[in-house]
Amino acid sequence: MYRDTKKELSFILFALLILTIYLSPLFILQENAHIRVHDNLDSNLAWYKVLARSGQMFGDVNAVIPQIINGVPRNAFGTEYSIIVWLYALFPTMIAYGLSQALTRIVAFIGMYLLLKKHFLAGDRWAFLQIGTALAFALTPFWPSGMLSTLGMPLALWAFLNIRNGAGTKKDYIVLALIPFYASIVLGFFFFLSAMGIFWLLEVIRGKGWNLRFFFAIAYMTCIFMLVEYRLIYSFLFSTELNSRDEYFHAYLPLWKVVRLTLKNYVIGHTHVMTVHGLFILPVTLIALYFVFSKKLWKQEKLFVFLFVLNFLLSLWYAFWFYKGWLPLTKRFHFMDTFNFARYHFLRPMVIYAGFALALKILSLQGHSWLKTAKWFAILQILLLCLYNDEIIYQKKPTVKEFYAEELFAEIKDHIGQDQENYRVASIGIHPAISQYNGFYTLDTYNNFYPLTYKHKFRKIIESELAKNKTIRKYFDQWGGRCYIYTDQLGKKYMVKKDSKRKLKNLQLNTSVFKEMGGTYILSALPITNSEENQLALDKVFESKSSAWKIYLYKTL
Repeated sequence: MYRDTKKELSFILFALLILTIYLSPLFILQENAHIRVHDNLDSNLAWYKVLARSGQMFGDVNAVIPQIINGVPRNAFGTEYSIIVWLYALFPTMIAYGLSQALTRIVAFIGMYLLLKKHFLAGDRWAFLQIGTALAFALTPFWPSGMLSTLGMPLALWAFLNIRNGAGTKKDYIVLALIPFYASIVLGFFFFLSAMGIFWLLEVIRGKGWNLRFFFAIAYMTCIFMLVEYRLIYSFLFSTELNSRDEYFHAYLPLWKVVRLTLKNYVIGHTHVMTVHGLFILPVTLIALYFVFSKKLWKQEKLFVFLFVLNFLLSLWYAFWFYKGWLPLTKRFHFMDTFNFARYHFLRPMVIYAGFALALKILSLQGHSWLKTAKWFAILQILLLCLYNDEIIYQKKPTVKEFYAEELFAEIKDHIGQDQENYRVASIGIHPAISQYNGFYTLDTYNNFYPLTYKHKFRKIIESELAKNKTIRKYFDQWGGRCYIYTDQLGKKYMVKKDSKRKLKNLQLNTSVFKEMGGTYILSALPITNSEENQLALDKVFESKSSAWKIYLYKTL
């Protein structure tokens, strides 16, 4: 027993060492690190900084933040009771980012390890598979601002199962109380908690008793989430003003595209819950399923079979949420458009990796050579995920420093020479988050929750450009989260680097509406050949070695 415990501890320490090495570029390189741009640098990281300096951290539910779109609702930036908000308020951006990554991945490792060891893969003989799978799960390239929304699910499930089985202690309730402060209910835990509720109800129907401890635990965590996310709850239940999500349209795919999307999601996954499971995990689970089928192990391996089927059903549900057959229901029940029920597939990372651990166990039981093969599959999956480190995957993207280009935007600010609150800007060819991060007041934004009246007014600025291009027209009209100055020529390209030789031609903006909304300057990543036709005059061109962009500053005439 002593030797097993010592070996297990050495595995854990080695796993933590790998996690440390994996995270080290963030702390060593800091602003010179390469990290995800999509739904990260282009949005959330700038939002945290805007919120921190807005003076509205604790603003009431009707407060606005004037720096964005002449007053974006304070509620659009989430709750002040989220730890991630305070990390960015208290620390420089990349220290906060590194700490957030470390916290999330360590909790993910601990949670999956405890879940496997106690409930899914019990026994000292499986220590290597328990720890190896937990490490792999912790290395997945999760969406950074999702925090523990998906990677915290194994820890929550471990606590719930302890309580369900009558073995719950204070520590389980503490876990369920703390996770809501570092997770989002709409980005994971609504779907997890509702799944727990279905699980409880099915057990009642099957005659296993009411298990009020389990029911109370689900209600307990749900209540804490509702208290933490009180801004979201208020906006959903009490806000009467229409917002941009009221024009969100999702039911548009024909059946054959639904089938294709099901298979794509099942094999490749989704950008917000990347699992990198196609190369090793999927073949392993299929081999394990073959052994279950050929040796009639259905009863012994019913948990593995359940997870295998559930994984596919979650992909099927995700794809079918976009099926045009939903239209009659979405027209009748508007909340089906404004709330993304497709996100039940956010359960997949936990399901896939728990299933992977059980599949490795099934392989291991087929003989000594299969045992060695199973261990190698675990090692190969970890090595593969290490290659998905941000510093490798995003090495061709701008560094954080190059992206936010603080020196360059300080020059622009000094050149304009007015208090930033006294004028409004918008961007072409770069994300407005860059201007926002640097303190500029912007008419454009990336946000999923802003007044619908503003979207309609802003649309008038880009109406002629949208008319030329069906792709950006549908993108803006049927979603509109990116309230950008779109151009037919650039389409959905928002990162035009300074080495580009292109020019913006035949641009047609309604500058009168832009000025009406308070707009004075346009920060363009490219020169506008017909700027005078658009009532714009080139003021100055800005370039810097530490910036990824060249900015052509245009002023309204």
